[in-house]
Amino acid sequence: MTPEEALAALQAHADPEKAAAMAAYHKAARSYLGLSNEITGALATEWRKASPDHAHLTALAQGLWESDIFEARIAAGKLFIQARMRPDDHLAWEWINQTVPQFDSWAIADAVAQGGQKRLVQHPTRLDTLEGWTNAEHLWTRRAAFTFTLPFVKSRHPSAVEQAARARVLDWAARLADDHAWFIQKAIAWWLRDLSKHAPDTTRAWLDTHGDRLKPFAFKEAARHLP
Repeated sequence: MTPEEALAALQAHADPEKAAAMAAYHKAARSYLGLSNEITGALATEWRKASPDHAHLTALAQGLWESDIFEARIAAGKLFIQARMRPDDHLAWEWINQTVPQFDSWAIADAVAQGGQKRLVQHPTRLDTLEGWTNAEHLWTRRAAFTFTLPFVKSRHPSAVEQAARARVLDWAARLADDHAWFIQKAIAWWLRDLSKHAPDTTRAWLDTHGDRLKPFAFKEAARHLP
């Protein structure tokens, strides 16, 4: 599968009416095809399974990304969502890492985050890279530090690695609690909200200490599942 063939497959499902509505909603100045997430995800899964190696998959992702078509960028982000990439996933991680500073849309950022989460779980030492993201001037890079680390809050009985990751991200959240950009506040709130489902005491302790620095809507979202 070449990038040109992949783009043709996406364009075959184009819906101009939906494309116009999506352009108005997302507002970013790029081309839209009007595809559902179901179609985009199914095609990405098909291409991923048919790819002969990681180098081919990464080249496909780059070709889709460079088209700057909304659905192509979404599909590119979904090419790396398998739990384990063998023998290693360094090409996928390098592509994801160089793509993050180009984020300009929450939908595209979240699509790439799906693969980024898997790559981070495969190698938790990559948290060192994400710590640098928290200092970035680029809003979407700061946000990615929280969206990429969401898998670490999912376990009711966290491993030592997961516990260490949680503590580290909570420190980032404390440092960025005064960052009043809406998407940063929302990202911190979602992260804390998901953590509260399995570690309510930890979440409550963080909110008791730092919650007054969050915007009211973010505090409310973070505390949604707490008694």
